[in-house]
Amino acid sequence: MARPPRFDADQLLDAAVRLAAAGGPAAVTMSAVAQAVGAPSGSVYHRFAGRPALLAETWLRTVERFQEGCHAALVRESEPRRAARAVARQVVGWCRAHPEEAAVLLYGADDFGLADWSEEHTRRADLGNKRVFASLKALAESLGATDEPGRARVTLALVDLPLSVVRRHLRAGTPLPPYAEDLTEECTAALLG
Repeated sequence: MARPPRFDADQLLDAAVRLAAAGGPAAVTMSAVAQAVGAPSGSVYHRFAGRPALLAETWLRTVERFQEGCHAALVRESEPRRAARAVARQVVGWCRAHPEEAAVLLYGADDFGLADWSEEHTRRADLGNKRVFASLKALAESLGATDEPGRARVTLALVDLPLSVVRRHLRAGTPLPPYAEDLTEECTAALLG
């Protein structure tokens, strides 16, 4: 009977997230991840074909977890304005609960080597993006925002604004203020009228 692996993919990705949060995507190398968990380099190569796969999985797992929370907040509320406020709060709350992963999100897929990703990783990223854009479009329409400026206002209220509330604190390594969710919700409500 084969011995179970000592280091699973999630442990390695957790280490990659910590490295990226502390030193940016450039800090995420196969050997740095192996060293961070005390594993031989072969353990990392056993789980990921190479650095592009490691970077892709680090980014995708992080963004998929983030998006899942936002989608859950969106479907919990049937009234569009309450749903919008819930999503804005979720963005800030998720970043508070997951500061290292949130620091990863301050980068983009390009910073995590998107140009070198496999077709499967690129497809996963595209599907996630399409799901987000479809959700934002549907919410915008339910709010009566059917033109480009209206959709841009919804994106600003649900994506750009909440991330701007957390960005400064994440980059400085300081905790979010206790009122961050409330402030974000108030600003989102004001933007959406």
